Amino acid sequence: MKRIYFDNAATTPVHPKVKEKVLPFLTEQFGNPSSIHSFGREVRVAVEEARELVADFINADPSEIYFTSGGTEADNTAVFGISKTEFAESGRNKIITSKVEHHAVLDSFKQLSEQGFETIFIGTDNNSKMDLSELTQNLDDRTSLVAAIHVNNESGVINNADEIVKLAKENNSLVHLDCVQSFGKYPLDVKKLAADTIAASSHKIYGIKGTGMLYVKSGTPISPILFGGSQERNRRGGTENIAGIIGFAEAVLIAKENMNGNFDLVSKHRDYFFSGIENISDGTISINSKGDEFSPYVISITFDDTIYNNDAEAMLMFLDINGIAVSNGSACTSGTLKPSHVITAMGKSPEDAAGTLRFSFNPQNTKEEIDYALEVLVKMQKNFRKQG
Repeated sequence: MKRIYFDNAATTPVHPKVKEKVLPFLTEQFGNPSSIHSFGREVRVAVEEARELVADFINADPSEIYFTSGGTEADNTAVFGISKTEFAESGRNKIITSKVEHHAVLDSFKQLSEQGFETIFIGTDNNSKMDLSELTQNLDDRTSLVAAIHVNNESGVINNADEIVKLAKENNSLVHLDCVQSFGKYPLDVKKLAADTIAASSHKIYGIKGTGMLYVKSGTPISPILFGGSQERNRRGGTENIAGIIGFAEAVLIAKENMNGNFDLVSKHRDYFFSGIENISDGTISINSKGDEFSPYVISITFDDTIYNNDAEAMLMFLDINGIAVSNGSACTSGTLKPSHVITAMGKSPEDAAGTLRFSFNPQNTKEEIDYALEVLVKMQKNFRKQG
């Protein structure tokens, strides 16, 4: 049976070069980088070289790069670390985000709300892009932080990060950008972007799971959320995931060399897929992520609930049985029966959200794989179409 993977926004396969680079750090180079003997020192050198490579990739200083366990920890550290430090130092306790963020940000805001912070969840347009007019209306001298996703992990929409940062900075507010779905796929220059923190994750760019990065602009008021060690310059306690960090740096190097070519290939995959969907849909399947304001890496389609018996779990299982791996939203929320907060924010009903699928290609996918997926979708149309 065919096994075709179209869920790269959830995770990517480990690149062969990453695996090769990491293996020595799982065997002979096993030292703790905090140790002063030669075993520790040689690993410390490797970690710092990785930090320099990642920093160079986004035009940051190595001292501004902090390695984490992934995008979730990076988001949590930024949101909690900035909010609590700003409150302690300035008394500002108002924080703003949108309704369509990744749960790593949304749930952090909800926790802070329970701790007395004034949390604002602003709306979006029908493409799930942050409403900048509503952001402007809510910014005031009590606002310490604005947190926004760069490329949405479910809709694929690209937020206007430059404008979000500009508006926040005019108010003297700090900005965190969740760049998990854009890092390694789009050029990111932190000097031009001017955000105070950005989050990234290794396994979204062919690295190893369990590793991420938080960029913290020099001078940003932020405190740690993990304690028990002086690692990462006292901002992230715990022995570093050496293999993950080395693999992350190698994945960044590969991304740097192939970013433009990868983008072009995935864009062609996207366009070919859209053309196929339009040919088979008869207007009963809508494309939610069409246009230049959407990333080609994250594609959302919806089966019309008036035509189909939408059932997210059943649809995913049907595709999986036929060898196609996709999701109905973020992998972090799959398995739940709640309608996607992103898709409903785009104006879809809960019933339509139950018939929304996310396809996410990588450069190694082929037209033949897409053709097969379209054949399976035709079968699915017949199986899930309402009678009468």
